[in-house]
Amino acid sequence: MRHVLWPSGRRIIGILSGLVLCLPVAQGSEIYIYRDRDGVTLFTDRRDMGPDYTFIRRNGRPTASQVCQGLTRAAMDQRAMTYMPVIRHHANHHGVDEAMIKAIIMVESCFDPQAVSRVGAEGLMQLMPGTARELGVENAFDPAENIRGGVTYFARMLERFDHDLTLALAAYNAGPGAVERHGGVPPFRETQQYISRVMAQYRVLRPEAGISLTQPTR
Repeated sequence: MRHVLWPSGRRIIGILSGLVLCLPVAQGSEIYIYRDRDGVTLFTDRRDMGPDYTFIRRNGRPTASQVCQGLTRAAMDQRAMTYMPVIRHHANHHGVDEAMIKAIIMVESCFDPQAVSRVGAEGLMQLMPGTARELGVENAFDPAENIRGGVTYFARMLERFDHDLTLALAAYNAGPGAVERHGGVPPFRETQQYISRVMAQYRVLRPEAGISLTQPTR
């Protein structure tokens, strides 16, 4: 059995085994696909189903890993040009290095505003739905809203961890609670690789921007 939550929120139960289900999304409804702990697949218009459900995908949206495949540095830089004025504005507002924000977006989404991760993070700076709501981001796929929210959140992580870039990046990726529980960078391979990838991009971008590294790192 498969439980389907239609965009109206009404539960429809049916057998979908071996069936490819094409859901209508052109009428302003967004379809999110989740799996519960019993392996039941659900189709719903709710962006956040809570910890009991695993995000599968958002209908019609590419995953972050997909949008980065085969993308050259030149192509990514071309994409980035569109968003640099917004990045610069919010980075200056929060006193954050714009080159760091650009490096984060490069790693998070390759500057594709429609990117969705396997766990449901959305947009340029890959905001989770719950985090987006806390930041007042109504549409994480709107580049200006996403960048505003992402820069605000990263600035909070810098403040929370005494402007330590490494810990702020770890918190951005794994959550501040994980950093505090482990007393530093969590022993998660994904988080450790994430920090390395962002810092590698940052080291390339920083000389171009003429910005010196003043924040302490560990």
